[in-house]
Order: sequence, then structure tokens, then C-alpha cells
Amino acid sequence: MISFEGILKKYGKETVLKNVAASLPTEKIIAFIGGNGAGKSTLLGIISRLLDPNAGSVCIDGRMINQWNCRELAKHLTILGQSPNSAARITVEELVSFGRFPHTNGTLSEEDMKIVGEALDMTGMQPFKNRFIDELSGGQRQMAYIAMAIAQDTKYILLDEPLNNLDMSRSAGIMKILRRLVKEKSKTVMIVIHDINFVSFYADYIVALKDGELRYMGDADSIIRPEILSDIFSTDISVEKFGDRKICIYY
Repeated sequence: MISFEGILKKYGKETVLKNVAASLPTEKIIAFIGGNGAGKSTLLGIISRLLDPNAGSVCIDGRMINQWNCRELAKHLTILGQSPNSAARITVEELVSFGRFPHTNGTLSEEDMKIVGEALDMTGMQPFKNRFIDELSGGQRQMAYIAMAIAQDTKYILLDEPLNNLDMSRSAGIMKILRRLVKEKSKTVMIVIHDINFVSFYADYIVALKDGELRYMGDADSIIRPEILSDIFSTDISVEKFGDRKICIYY
């Protein structure tokens, strides 16, 4: 389980996170939602130890985050930031293989390559494994990085806006893959995401922030409500039933 308490983060005089605290469930897709500047990406960065808070603490599976060494933490937690880039001219398979490095001494075993192959298969990137990253479309490149995160094979996978600049088909494909990771491999996926309808259809649990504060938290059905969403996004939002799902309509 990942928990955090008293998280305070400032950039100069601006307070980005204010006394944020929560204990998050496991084996679920957990969506971090909120408007621009709400503090979603900053909180994800602090949970993953990419950022240091000004105050507060993060605990992962019973251990304070500063008690983990980098290699051991990388065996438990994967973080994929916004718009990842690789300047090196490497193939898709080489990129995905990087996900195995925390588990190896620099030499990939047959088991490591099997895991790499499974990640390529799951993301549909197997046919492109010998292509160079800079030869891919934006959507294909993003899927290659998702495959790398899958190959790292950690209990927790943290993704910061992985659907940015992707078309609807590619975005839905990524969310379906994340759903499979939770259902078939018992992963816990934490994702910063803006499209509330994708949240409604795929997320199990929601952490909703506004102005650096954690305003709402709970299972998706309890948060996907017009009064809550309208408050979080400061605009009128209605919620309509669509079978056993909900569709959000902005005004």
C-alpha cells in the first residue's frame, strides 16, 4: 500500500500542495484528476521520489520512501513522466529492455527477454521491435514507453498524463492495457488523466485535487457525480448513465 501524509510542496512563494494525506488501495486503477495546476503531477512526482516535499512523508509497503535505495525502489515502483524522450537512436526492443535493468546486473537473461517480449505483445509493439524510436509516430512512441514500463514488472505503475496528444483509439487502447495489468497481473496503476469519461469507464478509484488540496477521494462511482465534478473543474458538468457506466457532459 502507498500512503502519504502532511505533504506540502512550494515553488518559491507559491504553494502547490497543501497538507495532502491519503492511503491508497492496491490492485486498482487510481485516477488523479483536477484542473490545470491542481497539483496532480507534483503529487505523483513526490510519491515516486522524483520530487522532494517541503514537508510530509510517503510510505510504500510499510517503509518510508527515504528508506528505499534506488535499485530496490525501481523493483517496486515504475514512473513514466509526461512526454518521455530518448535522444539516443535505439530500437523499440532496446528501449523496452531498459525496463529490466533494475532486475539485472547489466546482462539480460532468457527470462528477461521473455518479459520484454510479453510487454511488446501486450502493447501491440512486437511488429515494430526493430524500428528506431525516432521513426515511430507519436502514438507508437508512447506505446513503446508504456511497454518499457510494463517490462519493469513492478507492483506499482505511475503514469503522468500518458494519453496526452493521443487520438481516441490509441487512448482507449492504453486504458484497456492498464485494465488488463490490474485484472491479470494484480498491478496497482496510478494515472494522472484529464479525460473524465476515460476515468469513468476505466478507473476504480479517484483522487480529486483542486488548488493544491485533496478535495475528494473514493471509488469511481462515488466521485463521478455532477456536483463533485463541477466543483473540481469549476464548470457545469452533467452525468448521464450509459448502461453500467456514466458519461460526463461539459457545458
